[in-house]
Amino acid sequence: MSAERDSAVGEQGSDGGRKTAGAARTAAAGTGASASAAKKAAPSKKAAARKPAAAKKAAAEKTPGATKPAAKKAPSAKKAPSAKKASSAPLKKAPAPRKQVVAPKKATASVPAAPAKTVAAHPQGESRTALVRRARRVNRELAEVYPYAHPELDFENPFQLVVATVLSAQTTDLRVNQTTPALFAKYPTPEDLAAANPEEVEEILRPTGFFRAKTKSVIGLSKALVEQFGGEVPGRLEDLVKLPGVGRKTAFVVLGNAFGRPGITVDTHFQRLVRRWKWTDETDPDKIEAAVGALFPKSDWTDLSHHVIWHGRRICHARKPACGACPIAPLCPAYGEGETDPEKAKKLLKYEKAGQPGQRLRPPQAYLDAGGRAAPPLGAG
Repeated sequence: MSAERDSAVGEQGSDGGRKTAGAARTAAAGTGASASAAKKAAPSKKAAARKPAAAKKAAAEKTPGATKPAAKKAPSAKKAPSAKKASSAPLKKAPAPRKQVVAPKKATASVPAAPAKTVAAHPQGESRTALVRRARRVNRELAEVYPYAHPELDFENPFQLVVATVLSAQTTDLRVNQTTPALFAKYPTPEDLAAANPEEVEEILRPTGFFRAKTKSVIGLSKALVEQFGGEVPGRLEDLVKLPGVGRKTAFVVLGNAFGRPGITVDTHFQRLVRRWKWTDETDPDKIEAAVGALFPKSDWTDLSHHVIWHGRRICHARKPACGACPIAPLCPAYGEGETDPEKAKKLLKYEKAGQPGQRLRPPQAYLDAGGRAAPPLGAG
């Protein structure tokens, strides 16, 4: 750009130089001066003409305002050569390769969209077969850790189990086990509880919390058992869920542990763990039940429920799981959410894993043989 301006100034200087030389020659001829003197005079005047041009150029470079017009003329200066010279053709074709480079980048950026859907459908990019294998291996590992797993509610018959399960809502199994001995001692049968004074039942159930609503439920289900089923707890899912306070979770606890009929118990522990393990992303209990049930043979459902719930209560806690003491850590996608230091993790263990009493006042002998301890009765500290 500046070179073009300098050349324009040079052309003007050369024209002026010729005119001055001609005048010198004429003067030399008239005065009789030598030709060499005339020739020497011409270059000196040319240099004099060039000095102002050089001064102007230096001033233009130093003056900030002078550079701005040059910047404005830049596009026109570039267009002129591109229009006249054939070499400008490759410059016009330059954008084409750039588009070819950009296109692969867009394609690459869009590739993760497909795997994202796959991850949502199959966590960690697992195939269906891999997910089933991992889930069943987790269950086998837990079966070795908790070979004595059992329902943690004390009961002697289906009636006691269904009442205890209804009472376990919003409280611990331990508190239920400490409360039901007095309840069943006073009302041992559905007929007795159906005819009970609600205020007296409320007083017994007060330690479990929500005692008024629970009193209404257990008296109502006792009346339904007497009126609809002859005082016997039905062994079918469709009949159990008709009882007041009995949902699918309670029904499967009763079916699996009182009647030996497989069922999955989706309580808060079960929901939390199967989502951490990426067995399912569902949040609705019924959908969780269906999704997890599809990963296992039906014969495994009841024991699977015990294994998962026991692990959730003892090691894989809601707020701070003991990852460093977890026997299935290599199979867990959520490893690291809790304490990973082995020594610190051991301090988070509960119940028999920490040498503490369990939740049942009358646990199975297998549990006691494995080192478990019975829970103390209500008021024993």
